[in-house]
Amino acid sequence: MPTPTDASATIDAVVDKYADDLVELRRDLHTHPELSWAEHRTTEVIARRLTEAGIAVTRPTDTGLVAEVGAGDRLVALRADLDALPVDDTSDVPWASTTPGVAHACGHDVHTAGLLGSALALHELHHRGQLRGRVRLVFQPAEEVMPGGALQMMGTGVLDGVERIFMLHCDPSLDVGELGLRDGALTGAADAMSVRLSGRGGHTSRPHLTEDLTFALGKLVTELPAIVSRRMDPRAGVSIVWGMLRAGSAHNVVPGGGYAAGTVRMLDAVAWADAEALIRVLIDEIVAPYGVTAEVDYRRGVPPVVNDHDSTEVLTAAVRRVVGAAGHVSTTQSLGGEDFGWYLERVPGAMARLGTRTPGGPRYDLHQGNLVVDERATPLAAKVLAEAAHGALSHETTTER
Repeated sequence: MPTPTDASATIDAVVDKYADDLVELRRDLHTHPELSWAEHRTTEVIARRLTEAGIAVTRPTDTGLVAEVGAGDRLVALRADLDALPVDDTSDVPWASTTPGVAHACGHDVHTAGLLGSALALHELHHRGQLRGRVRLVFQPAEEVMPGGALQMMGTGVLDGVERIFMLHCDPSLDVGELGLRDGALTGAADAMSVRLSGRGGHTSRPHLTEDLTFALGKLVTELPAIVSRRMDPRAGVSIVWGMLRAGSAHNVVPGGGYAAGTVRMLDAVAWADAEALIRVLIDEIVAPYGVTAEVDYRRGVPPVVNDHDSTEVLTAAVRRVVGAAGHVSTTQSLGGEDFGWYLERVPGAMARLGTRTPGGPRYDLHQGNLVVDERATPLAAKVLAEAAHGALSHETTTER
């Protein structure tokens, strides 16, 4: 029977062979980003590359894609997300986005190219008799919207028969060659909230004859986060941050309408179940003294990503094999949301953070248009994902939920 070392050598050889192609693919995707639910070109490009390699693909949704390699009863899955963000690309790289207002500012182009690279390596493992089962490759649309494309893909049966699932997520705070892992909760729960206020407007010289909506809006955006911090267990780490405020069009007019939108994030899944009902009550109580009315649109987003212990060990072994012990770094739970958490409510799995910063280079942040990733991260992602899938299929025990 082939040893893990034999399989690792095959993975390295295949990914190294295609490394330049994977980087070019990632550049192509970066140049032509597509928003959530509109990843038509992206999906076509990936489908064509897989088909040319002899890997059969299916299209369970308009912009989702699934492929499988290997044979046998045991099945694990790998997942990447396809969509970009509605921000301008302000980087000066030659492969910057050519689509105004849309950019791969979260690294999903790296995730996608890395998963395709792992597919090529796993396909070769199968042909050499070095793969002890099947690997399902899930290319998911719409991670950047809530509640996310994971639920749609799960509804098509992509997790049927799956023992474990793995993914990597770009992290520009880590140097390329480093991957961050954590056993247990890795991300937070995340919801989207918007509040539309309406009331009687008028002239700013006569505020007593109006329902001073702008003042009420100011109270809402400052008091809601403060009150929630006293009404919910602080250990839940609840964070309300506003990203959009709109009210008025003239300096001397009290408007009749206003709008605030933001996110509600927390570290704890139990608190996540209770947050919406409390927040709705508090919003009504905050604006009531000013006579305005509030229409709340609260969208439950994603649960925390909670890494299963056994799956974390499998992914850790894969990371250490590819980048060595020095490249395996610990990481902390963040309040960032990731709809991979939905998959982990169904099957065990794990996510790692993939370093994309050039050592000694500039520091970037996700969801910013100037994000630049060290392109060496793409073939590294392919190797780690392939190693994780191979390792999971070589793992003798399975975890049930």
